[in-house]
Amino acid sequence: MKQEFTVKPVSGYVALLMAILFIAGAIAGFAFQIIWLGALLTLLFIFTILGFKVVNPNSSLVMVLFGAYKGTIRENGFFWVNPFYVTRHISLRARNFNSEPIKVNDKIGNPIKIGFVLVWRVQDTFKAVFDVDDFQHFVLVQSDAALRKLAGLYPYDNFEDHEAVIALRGGGEEINRELEKEIRERLIIAGIEVIEARINYIAYAEEIANAMLRRQQATAIVSARFKIVEGAVSMVEMALEQLSVKKIVELDEEKKAAMVSNLMVVLCGDKDATPVVNAGTLHS
Repeated sequence: MKQEFTVKPVSGYVALLMAILFIAGAIAGFAFQIIWLGALLTLLFIFTILGFKVVNPNSSLVMVLFGAYKGTIRENGFFWVNPFYVTRHISLRARNFNSEPIKVNDKIGNPIKIGFVLVWRVQDTFKAVFDVDDFQHFVLVQSDAALRKLAGLYPYDNFEDHEAVIALRGGGEEINRELEKEIRERLIIAGIEVIEARINYIAYAEEIANAMLRRQQATAIVSARFKIVEGAVSMVEMALEQLSVKKIVELDEEKKAAMVSNLMVVLCGDKDATPVVNAGTLHS
């Protein structure tokens, strides 16, 4: 399987000097009536000036002669190459692709919208030019396919799939690494280096967003209530224990039940408690 190889081209300044000598010789030949020499040097001058190429920094020049790959120039500068070469400039700079959020189904089947940012650059110019038809379009299509595949492997969150260790919403760097790996495997055929890939947008689709928001709110309320009740039980237990140890008041089972009930109402209620002073006995 072929791959890129670099070549060292002829300096453009040397070729420019030769072109000046050729045109000067051609003028002298015509001046001294040496027509064949003037014509030959004119043709050499035209042949020389047609081969000048400029390669900018972080750019490259792929060269093909009659269908045969002749190498890639990666050096930047002013060069001369065979004028019969068909050349193509390929940028080696890093490029950003910020995708529009796409609608996909997560592992559970919930419709979600997800988008990502991809940073990439051409690593192998031969593969980029000859192994795929349009390497830039190839990057866009394969990155989109990789994102769709990743979204189908994980749930959006852990509310419905409690056994899921990783979720798209909270997976963070691990999800980004999986996305980067998936894209890299797909783009290696085109000689593309994946510098970074990360999810930059994720949300439920509009048709279920409100329902999912209410579910999350309900889950948060239940979780908060659980913590409140757990703390209240601990406080009531501590209060009864301290009253018993310090012998502040003797409580039978009925009084303990009433005290526990009152404390739980006070500690677990949404509103501030309103104290009631009992001037008589407990049973009055």
